[in-house]
Amino acid sequence: MSIIIAILIFSFIVFFHEFGHFIVAKACNVKVNEFCLGLGPRILHFTKGETTYALRLLPFGGACMMEGEDEESDDERAFNKKTVWQRIAIVFAGPFFNFILAFVLAIVLIACIGVSKPVVSDVMEGYPVSEQGMMAGDEILELNGYNISTFKDVSAYVFFHSDEEIEITYLRDGKEYKTTVVPKLNEQTGKYYIGCEGLNEREKVSALETVKYSFGEIKYQICTVYESLKMLITGQINIKEMSGPVGIVKTIDDTYDAVSSDGTFIIAMNMINIAILLSANLGFMNLLPIPALDGGRLLIYLIEVIRRKQMNEEVEGRIHTIGFMFMMALMIFILVNDIAKLF
Repeated sequence: MSIIIAILIFSFIVFFHEFGHFIVAKACNVKVNEFCLGLGPRILHFTKGETTYALRLLPFGGACMMEGEDEESDDERAFNKKTVWQRIAIVFAGPFFNFILAFVLAIVLIACIGVSKPVVSDVMEGYPVSEQGMMAGDEILELNGYNISTFKDVSAYVFFHSDEEIEITYLRDGKEYKTTVVPKLNEQTGKYYIGCEGLNEREKVSALETVKYSFGEIKYQICTVYESLKMLITGQINIKEMSGPVGIVKTIDDTYDAVSSDGTFIIAMNMINIAILLSANLGFMNLLPIPALDGGRLLIYLIEVIRRKQMNEEVEGRIHTIGFMFMMALMIFILVNDIAKLF
């Protein structure tokens, strides 16, 4: 069952990404040859107008194949014949639609189960916040000027800044206070803590606050991916800790098993939470300036704006081919690593 759920989540997220490219391409009067979900040979397809809509064998990935996108074309409606700003809009639409999807799902999640506000429920003796006089009931507003929306923002910030002094801005009885702490290592867990715990229950909020906290959720996801990549680049995280499709399916499977006895509603909320994470991650990762990704294309188009001259299509094609080969090698490495983790 969990594998089916994983396929449905992946497919929905990829569909929304490619639909972003598709809808903006149509708006820019670009000829779309095929819109497909999945990779490999077609198992179902039909043609409406000039576009073939297809379902392919492998349930991961998808594509919006436009005339003149990766090859030369003299068609007036070809992608490569459009203005640079139209091409930027079409390429950017994919990641942007992923952020839209994550935002809409966040609204659904928060409207259904509420939020865990950053209110301290208890402080741990011997840890920094206790030593600085913080107590249960204090609401954390900022950490080093970083706005805190929910308690998981606190945990994430401490994790990514465990080697820094952290200035805490908190609210008590309507007044703001500030204190500075240094995270302390717990030798048993090997993790750093400032020593405060959040409320166990989630609080329902108004419609306007639901929208506000949904923006906060997307900000949290984007910042988490950014900080994780920074730690990967600086060597603080090993590349073997990265997960691909197999690792994600296992995470979904583990989550499903953990909450399956709690009923359909709890299962659905947990799957929506995973979908938010994956959609925001896909949007962010696709904007990285790596050839073959949307971000790589956007970088080339921005260079074109600066130079006021379109890059030679053959050169651009070679750049994306090299990028594609690199991405395939990385995906194979992550796939092998994911499989090794299962054993």
